[in-house]
Amino acid sequence: MKYISTIFSAAALVLVGIVYFVQHREIDQLKRQAESARAMSGQPGGTNFKIAYFDLDTLQEKYEFMKDVKNQAIDRENQMNQDLANRDRKNQQQIEAWRQKGNTMTQAEAEEANRQLQEMQQEFANHKAELEQSFMKFQEGKREEIRGQIEKFIKEYNKDKNFAYILAYDHVNSIIYNRDTVYNITNQLVDGLNASYAAYKKSK
Repeated sequence: MKYISTIFSAAALVLVGIVYFVQHREIDQLKRQAESARAMSGQPGGTNFKIAYFDLDTLQEKYEFMKDVKNQAIDRENQMNQDLANRDRKNQQQIEAWRQKGNTMTQAEAEEANRQLQEMQQEFANHKAELEQSFMKFQEGKREEIRGQIEKFIKEYNKDKNFAYILAYDHVNSIIYNRDTVYNITNQLVDGLNASYAAYKKSK
């Protein structure tokens, strides 16, 4: 039995919060905003406006840090479910012991058993809530790490590329209907992030 809610799935961990890179505006609107900003700053407009994109699905599949985080989330979820299963099993054993006593229990014993049962149920619910809260904090921390690494790489990568926007694309949420592969930076993003992550793990 799975005790932890399915909202804590590993897939959700690596996608929720990362999809924020996807800009929910039409490309023409983005271009108008950029041209307006240029006009206000006195910069020339025209053909210099460039937009790049990367594929979130490919990033999730090939970025080693995201794969490691997914595995960590699965391990934590399994551990939490095992913890709760053990507690539930112990509680059920106690309930069965009370059931076997049945009519031989005095009124005082029955009242005490009922009190203990309520305590057991409350303790189980509290412990489950604590585990879920801890897992949510873990997820949020890892999301922030992933976002930070992507933002750091893109900032450095774009220093000499001068893209006006770099968008994230996925096959569900994207508003990009036509993609020129010349401006697909997914491979560069994956290679750069993996190189950085490999160096980080080597230094530990």
